[in-house]
Amino acid sequence: MKIKLLFIGLFVTSNFLLSQTNSKKQFLVNTIAFYNVENLFDTINDPKTRDDDRTPKGRDKWTNIIYQKKLKNIAKVIADIGSDLTGSSPSIIGLCEIENRNVLEDLINTNSLKKENYDIIHYDSPDERGVDVAMLFKKNRFKPSSAKTYPLFLKRKDQSIDYTRDHLLVSGYLDNERIHFIINHWPSRSGGQMKSEPNRILAGKLNKKIIDSILRSNPKANIINMGDFNDNPKDKSIKPILNSVYKKSQMNNNQLYNPMEELFQKGYGSYRYRGKWDMIDQFFLSKNLVENKKGLFFLKAAVFNKKYLINPQGKYEGYPFKSFAGGKFLNGYSDHFPIFLYLAKEY
Repeated sequence: MKIKLLFIGLFVTSNFLLSQTNSKKQFLVNTIAFYNVENLFDTINDPKTRDDDRTPKGRDKWTNIIYQKKLKNIAKVIADIGSDLTGSSPSIIGLCEIENRNVLEDLINTNSLKKENYDIIHYDSPDERGVDVAMLFKKNRFKPSSAKTYPLFLKRKDQSIDYTRDHLLVSGYLDNERIHFIINHWPSRSGGQMKSEPNRILAGKLNKKIIDSILRSNPKANIINMGDFNDNPKDKSIKPILNSVYKKSQMNNNQLYNPMEELFQKGYGSYRYRGKWDMIDQFFLSKNLVENKKGLFFLKAAVFNKKYLINPQGKYEGYPFKSFAGGKFLNGYSDHFPIFLYLAKEY
């Protein structure tokens, strides 16, 4: 969308006001989002994965009626993210906990999204539950040039392979500007945060390797690293390994900017566990996007936590309004809030 912006100082990342009279400059603004959609499975049993619960005869009684409601709910959220400023849905959205390409096709063909002209980048990963990461993009805003997956090799105590999600790297042109997106869903905290932490440290090292390879080729590359990292901004797998900061003034060429860290310090979160907010869904931006004022540049980031996404009652009042609990479909959305940021470019 083409708008006019008047910059008035700093608020978390960058604060701005829309202006029709005080600025002659016009900017193209894109919303970039990430959303853990909480087990978006179809109803078909896949004998190669542990998806039995999400079938009509499984524990969750995952019927086509429930599946269609889930699709409708997730599509409503995606259509709404960032629209307060841009008037439209995100140009780019990274997703995790999706079962396959079929559910993505069904998602972009819902009434809320079919007019948005989305396309899909998805690869099946070896995850034992059958969940993958993926990217949706508006074909009129983003032109992909390459896509590649990076497997994460984990081992159990008995040295057998513990299959998990791949990292997805998509490169291309957003409003004719070269940019790279990395979509992540790091190993879970199953068994406890500390016990499972070594697996996320390995994920962090793989993630850093991907980022470093891009920056070696072009130190001024535009990179947005996004995902469900299953750790908070200062945890061992994140801050020391990805070399991230939340103050732009502290950045050097080898560091990444994490706008979610300051939000987390202010009490915001994307996921809630035992009454405590976590910011396990995060963005990391390369220095060029933070400092650039000629091509694409970063405006602000936020947690998308509108009222309808918050559980209104019961034991989990105030939590993200998840879609399923105790073997019952709640007609909610996800156990995570989406996160989003705005990128602008002078028109």
